[in-house]
Amino acid sequence: MNAVADSRLTGIYAILGHEGALERLDACLEVGIRVVQYRGKAAATLEMARALAQRCRSAGALLIVNDDLELALAAGAGGLHLGQEDAGGADLAAVRRRLGPAILGLSTHDAEQARRAAELGADYVGAGCVFPTRSKERVIEIGVEGLRRIVAASPLPVVAIGGIDANNVREVRASGAAMAAVIGAIAGAPDARAAVRALTDAWDG
Repeated sequence: MNAVADSRLTGIYAILGHEGALERLDACLEVGIRVVQYRGKAAATLEMARALAQRCRSAGALLIVNDDLELALAAGAGGLHLGQEDAGGADLAAVRRRLGPAILGLSTHDAEQARRAAELGADYVGAGCVFPTRSKERVIEIGVEGLRRIVAASPLPVVAIGGIDANNVREVRASGAAMAAVIGAIAGAPDARAAVRALTDAWDG
């Protein structure tokens, strides 16, 4: 699909786990977020993925499923995101064909991987880990300078990920990244709507 970037690939990119996903999705959509990833891992279900996809479609938003092509297709999701480890063992040409017009995102850790992602048919690249994070046990921390290098090298929209919150999201935007992926700042918030609003206000400010 990457001949023309989807206009929704900008701003805050919310990543939701399985628990409480519908409630957090509603908070995200109400505040205006238009890209949401379902990262249910072992707890992920088709029922939940379909419900999330339906709500996203009704709001004009994209639901991206993490790492599970079959789940993304069965749920009618707007796209799929693959990490470097998953992409390395996949036939990405076949993945791209099966997705059809849906969005494909690939994680990257350096400029060469970002350039390669475009050749492989991706529509956007993930770049991280930008800041320290507890969301993953094993991470490659690239820092803001590494993010800038990926933005400069990538012909595709870049979504920064890793330790991003309302206090540092403006630094992410200043790097030239098109999106900022947020996990803990939403999942760990007692008031998801307020947390999402703080993130979008900081990004827009």
